[in-house]
Amino acid sequence: MSRSSIQRIVGDALASRLLSDGGCADRPGGRFRVDATAWGILALRRTGAKSDLLERLRARLIQEQRADGRVCMDKRHPEVHWPTALAILAWQGSPTSQSAQNQAIRFLLDTTGVHYRRRQDSPFGHDTLLKGWGWVGGTHSWVEPTAITIAALQASGYGGHNRVREAVLMLLDRQLPHGGWNYGNTLVYGQELRPMPESTGVALAALAAHVTQDDVAQSLEYLQAVVEGLQTPLALGWSLLGLAAWNRFPPQGENLIERCLSSQSRYGEYDTAALCLLLMAAVERGIVARPLPS
Repeated sequence: MSRSSIQRIVGDALASRLLSDGGCADRPGGRFRVDATAWGILALRRTGAKSDLLERLRARLIQEQRADGRVCMDKRHPEVHWPTALAILAWQGSPTSQSAQNQAIRFLLDTTGVHYRRRQDSPFGHDTLLKGWGWVGGTHSWVEPTAITIAALQASGYGGHNRVREAVLMLLDRQLPHGGWNYGNTLVYGQELRPMPESTGVALAALAAHVTQDDVAQSLEYLQAVVEGLQTPLALGWSLLGLAAWNRFPPQGENLIERCLSSQSRYGEYDTAALCLLLMAAVERGIVARPLPS
């Protein structure tokens, strides 16, 4: 399958999820979702969507922003603010969204997960003091929200900020001894946990602008070894994005995406984030941390 075919398939699917209020649903006939709207913007930019459509979607995201800059999954739950980083990426390159983007950046720079000094008898192997970002306010920092936030801040010109530098150290500390990442633990009671391809992919994508290949060599080897067997969109999409960030996009990558998309005939249509990940992997080849044109 060619990139243009993937663009057409995903573009048609996204068109069926656009809402009259300017947002995007998670599935056809669904309701507005913040994360689906942000992912939709990121993907539609890569399909050459018209700027007026992108601006309507961005404006809908701005409506969801709270006074302190956060963008939450649901207005009733201000603690679930992990989509703020996605919104920053979605607003990238839009002059009309710059104020909202700057507010969101300030919020993330002033926000961190809950951290504490590790006790001598702690069952955990990672450094619990290194700060990143969590999925939900008042919880520990984890790999995926930290990686996406690094990418968003890097794209916005804050790659050298102290918060980003510490978050990079946090990701390196959470890398498993034999390569790869999972949600964020390394050893528990002395036992090494197993890596997860999606967590490894998002971490590699975020770290590409900050560390050397030697720092992540074992993780690249792990992902290259498992990518051909991945058939779910989340795992495959992030894995391809992570490999592409290090110029390791597999020669058969587009065929893997085709196989994954064809599985919708059996399992039903994928959610918006999953479709957008696959499109971004095919078209942009995974460099999510660089500024993109509007």
